Amino acid sequence: MTSWPTTLQSAAELLRTGYLVAFPTETVYGLGADATNPAAVARIFEAKQRPTFDPLIVHVAKLAQVESVVSQFPETARLLATEFWPGPLTLVLPKRDIIPDLVTAGLSGVGIRIPRHPVAIELLKAAGCPVAAPSANPFGGISPTTAQHVADGLGSSVDCIVDGGPCAVGLESTVLSLMTERPVLLRHGGCPLEDIERLIGPVEIARSDPSRDDAAQPAPGMLSRHYAPATRLIVIPHQQLAEPIAGLRCGLLTAGKQPFSGRFVRIETLSDDGNLQTCAANFFAAMRTLDASDLDVIIGHEFPPHGLGVALNDRLRRAAH
Repeated sequence: MTSWPTTLQSAAELLRTGYLVAFPTETVYGLGADATNPAAVARIFEAKQRPTFDPLIVHVAKLAQVESVVSQFPETARLLATEFWPGPLTLVLPKRDIIPDLVTAGLSGVGIRIPRHPVAIELLKAAGCPVAAPSANPFGGISPTTAQHVADGLGSSVDCIVDGGPCAVGLESTVLSLMTERPVLLRHGGCPLEDIERLIGPVEIARSDPSRDDAAQPAPGMLSRHYAPATRLIVIPHQQLAEPIAGLRCGLLTAGKQPFSGRFVRIETLSDDGNLQTCAANFFAAMRTLDASDLDVIIGHEFPPHGLGVALNDRLRRAAH
């Protein structure tokens, strides 16, 4: 039976002893297990019904723990960590043997980050171990940004849920690989690419390959279909007039100041003024509301293609595939 702990120490003890603990980060809620315990990590894949070719991200509380997980921490990584950690940036670096191959889908690199959420930091400090934690929801579905989302999606599959309130960023972390000479962006996320390139220069951008959807993925969130509601989702260009489809119950997902007409059954406006940070924070919760509104189709406006809008558009496209 899922518990809601009264103390972080009790949740940390569960992590140390092989149980699954859902906890808040600034991005989304994670489903955590001791990253050095293969049996505990296997329970993550079972609970989420996640394929083992999709790797997990490891979370630590402080920079001093990073070198216990990775075998190399080059100057570029230190520069990025100093600038963006704690925060929504995951770095892929060569792993140490302490991290089981199950965490990394058999690949030699492990994604690691320090989350920017006080509850997550205190939990990780109390646990004293690196924690592998994908989003705390059934695989491929809408990511959770509240503790209730976790309970609704995973139920008793998770042993403990730590409630830290709504997630402030609301999108998964950006994933940047430093496994090659030139950095490679594997997943757009809560740390905008422009901010990274201002610090370290041009970054190569990896492209998803639908023909390899059943092969080991370099990072989570790279499958052609992901983050998807059960309701059909249609994506339309930014600033295109959104109109309901005749004869269908239609919902609309939009930022502020984007044009629409006609009678939608439900409209979720992510931000009155189109602020992309507000849009990101509200995105997954709004998608869940629309998905629960007995609709035939959801129409989603694309976002301006800069800053967090790039990551939001990535989520829309994968959800609509």
